[in-house]
Amino acid sequence: MGEIISKNCLDRVVRLRKNLHRYPELSGHESQTADRLEAFLSKQKPDSIIKGIGGHGLAAVYNSGKSGPTLMLRADLDALPVEEVNRFAHRSRHPGVAHTCGHDGHMAILSGLATIVRTRRPQKGRLVLLFQPEEETGQGAASVIADKAFREIEPDWVFALHNLPGYPAKSAVLREGVFASASKGMIVQLQGRSAHAAHPEQGNSPVHMMVELMKELTELPGDASGLSDFALLTIIHAKLGEVAFGTTPGKAVVMATLRTFLNSDMELLSNRAMEIVNKLAQKHGIKAQINHTEEFPATHNDAEANRLVEEAVRRSGVTPMRVGEAFRWSEDFGHFTGKYRGALFGLGSGEKHPSLHNHDYDFPDHIIPAGIMLFYHIADQLLTIGQDV
Repeated sequence: MGEIISKNCLDRVVRLRKNLHRYPELSGHESQTADRLEAFLSKQKPDSIIKGIGGHGLAAVYNSGKSGPTLMLRADLDALPVEEVNRFAHRSRHPGVAHTCGHDGHMAILSGLATIVRTRRPQKGRLVLLFQPEEETGQGAASVIADKAFREIEPDWVFALHNLPGYPAKSAVLREGVFASASKGMIVQLQGRSAHAAHPEQGNSPVHMMVELMKELTELPGDASGLSDFALLTIIHAKLGEVAFGTTPGKAVVMATLRTFLNSDMELLSNRAMEIVNKLAQKHGIKAQINHTEEFPATHNDAEANRLVEEAVRRSGVTPMRVGEAFRWSEDFGHFTGKYRGALFGLGSGEKHPSLHNHDYDFPDHIIPAGIMLFYHIADQLLTIGQDV
């Protein structure tokens, strides 16, 4: 590994990671993050840098000028609305915002690859290093794909990684087929009729519908016929009226997250959930409005793309960890794998490392070289970047 990425380059990448960690930005607000990346990437001599893709996204393009595939490797830009409790020097300077999912590390890994490609350029095709906004809300990948600027990229292959606490540091977590679940947020607004608390019969409180709705929605995955695989519906928020002891409430809201391994099951589960809402609304004489948010498709790994990852694991000398079941969490990289051949894989952060989204999480810098080399060996297989030019 030392012959490919120097200690000096690696030190610069780690400094970049810590700088990104100091100044995290929420989904849709990653402008300064993009500026810091552009400043770093411009020194790695890409043929072009495309800015403003899907919002604050940017892409560094290395073009061989020869025929061949376009390979896109992706990292995510955004942070989370979490108050960090760590006290080290590079802790977040932005109150209530922190890189507790490790996107700063993902950006550092992709930037580290750029320091290699600066001299080991593709011998065929194109390499695109995409830094994507708004992953946490599920909007970024779809916005990038819909952006006219993305037509300049239009990849043949797409790959991404996500660090995974709970797995040995530097291990590669692999799975063919579905890697991460589809998920969708469901918001149900209920409108009845308020009344004085002394005369609830003069109003129409949504309380009874609300109770029935939460029970039936929670039980739905076990009752829904036709589901082919794992499905889960979790009530994440509910509110009835306001704190007013003299008033029978007329409004309520119920929010739930739907999860499935298969996109077809998500459609079925979502439709069944809406049927339950409408049935109970009619029964209780309540007006119901349904909205959806943070919609993530399942991330499905192509068999040949997964084989390329397996070979990269072998060449890199990292330990493979093959999982039997897809992960229940979601990744909007599924928008890319639903359209292009590709794969998402995990990079172990350490078996005792703090979990993702925890307020004491910090990306482990010692796994950065393993991530760089995995991406390097994927690119070398498709584009031949194994020689200095």
